[in-house]
Amino acid sequence: MRGYLASSISVACAAALALPLTLTTGAAAAPHRAPDVPGSTQSLPLRSLAQTPSDRVRGAAPQGLPRRAVEPFSLLGLVWENAAAELDGTVEVRTRAVATGAWTAWQQVETHNGDHAADPGTAESESGRVRGSTAPLWVGASDGVEVRVRQADGSTTELPEGMRLELVDPGDDPPAAGNGAQGPAPGGATGRTPVGGLEIPELNQLDTEAEAAASGDLVVDAKAAKPYIGARPRIVTRKGWGADESLREKSFVYTSTVKAAFVHHSATGNNYTCAQAPSVIRSMYRYHVKSSGWRDLGYNFAVDKCGNIYEGRAGGVAKPVLGAHTLGFNTKSTGIAVLGTYSSSNPPAAAVTAVAKLTAWKLGLHGINPKGKVTLTSGGSGKYAKGKKVAMNAVAGHRDGFVTDCPGSRLYGKLGTIRSASASYQGR
Repeated sequence: MRGYLASSISVACAAALALPLTLTTGAAAAPHRAPDVPGSTQSLPLRSLAQTPSDRVRGAAPQGLPRRAVEPFSLLGLVWENAAAELDGTVEVRTRAVATGAWTAWQQVETHNGDHAADPGTAESESGRVRGSTAPLWVGASDGVEVRVRQADGSTTELPEGMRLELVDPGDDPPAAGNGAQGPAPGGATGRTPVGGLEIPELNQLDTEAEAAASGDLVVDAKAAKPYIGARPRIVTRKGWGADESLREKSFVYTSTVKAAFVHHSATGNNYTCAQAPSVIRSMYRYHVKSSGWRDLGYNFAVDKCGNIYEGRAGGVAKPVLGAHTLGFNTKSTGIAVLGTYSSSNPPAAAVTAVAKLTAWKLGLHGINPKGKVTLTSGGSGKYAKGKKVAMNAVAGHRDGFVTDCPGSRLYGKLGTIRSASASYQGR
């Protein structure tokens, strides 16, 4: 789920406004740096390691880092300078837990690069600050690391030059953050969320329709007898998960509407608790911006295993913020990342339900039936040429727009259930 970002961006649902793909000025919140959630990044250059007989068959010396002590961190990933270079090989890491001093077994890091990216030709993708990168991997509080990177068997592509290991410390949770293990709060709240609030409360369906209409965020279909929009779910705001707004770029980029939702898995692994979800998101945010060179967090929304929904890219959850989650199809779409890796593990039912509720609301703002088809124009990707018109499910998986495993086979297999439930939540 990676996107060529430069420092910060946002995607969200749009109103009926046909906003151009240009930066808006004066829209960004005043930057602030929360002193209690500073976070930090250690950047360690890789070096050549001793070759084994199998390495010599591959024809390239492995790179990595021998086992060593480091300052505490909780998430890691690899970056390199050439954003267009792919890492055709394997990345394995093991880490030492702060709590026990024990070393983990070897874990693989997902080596995707170009499948998550800003659309070609955008200011974000051509900023000159974007780097190639692997998926980030959440390992929990650790103070030791070992890395080895090997070229794939039979590969004729050399490993990228200038690879560095990025070790991210998310910092401490801000007050009232980190309570996601309790699950979504009970509903019934109405009204607008105060500026600076930790969460956007859920609304019932009638209040959702009334608020969306009053704010201009609801697209009214003249042919429909009534709007089909799901009740707005509870959403933890960026302040709620502790975003340091000084990291991202200060302006927002909007697209004209939201026709589709692309579902992703974060590929950060499943070894997190819901109480740690804000820390996972802060780590991803710092990795996307400071390490990968993106504008902001790539996804518009994140969902944890307990079904808590989090605001992703800044710019307004009900607005059509342009993200960098699905190369070639970020325009007129929103990106939802389920925290975890779901290639061989089943996504929790709470997360599946949360995605259905979120898409019922988000797509409903734009009059989109989650069970329907939409036509999107490719901005250029490895799967579809630029300008190609593609029929997509309104709730699609990342792999529908790009050749990738994302959102993992097990989560992808739940998309039919999500579409049906989402349409039901809309009253269809």
